[in-house]
Amino acid sequence: MNFLVIVIAISLSMDAFSLSLAYGTLSLSKKDIKILSSIVGIYHFIMPLIGFFLGKQILRYVPINSNLIVFIVLFFIGVQMIIETFKTEEKIVKMKLMEMIIFGFAVSIDAFSVGVGLEGLCSNYIGSALVFSITSFIFTYMGLILGSKISKLIGKLSTLLGGITLIIIAILYLV
Repeated sequence: MNFLVIVIAISLSMDAFSLSLAYGTLSLSKKDIKILSSIVGIYHFIMPLIGFFLGKQILRYVPINSNLIVFIVLFFIGVQMIIETFKTEEKIVKMKLMEMIIFGFAVSIDAFSVGVGLEGLCSNYIGSALVFSITSFIFTYMGLILGSKISKLIGKLSTLLGGITLIIIAILYLV
């Protein structure tokens, strides 16, 4: 496997890790952590392949500002987390499947654009997408677990900080 593919896989997974770290502060159930990590991994497999096969044609006709989409999704997740901070009851949050799908999409949009340029990196597109998938699954899982542990140490403050972090990251996508 091309060393550059591994470096790109880690780079693609870093935003999933940082957002998972913030989202992990919501004390998700173990089942939700596994499902969300799997969804992110699946997206990181599919998106580069879609980008490779369709991206060039789509971008010719429909200019998509992926940074704006990421901003909107992350901003609203951040606001939701801040609101969650001020709720009084302590409970494990059960994420809805649609929330997980949107989260997975938001952190994998950049994998689509990598897919557009994948031809210049290597000739094994499926293998590269598999490396992206496994790496993002691992980074997402680690972020969610670490976020949960941080939440247990510093309580609701971690959820507030996670929400603020998501909003900051969302704003940085626009800059």
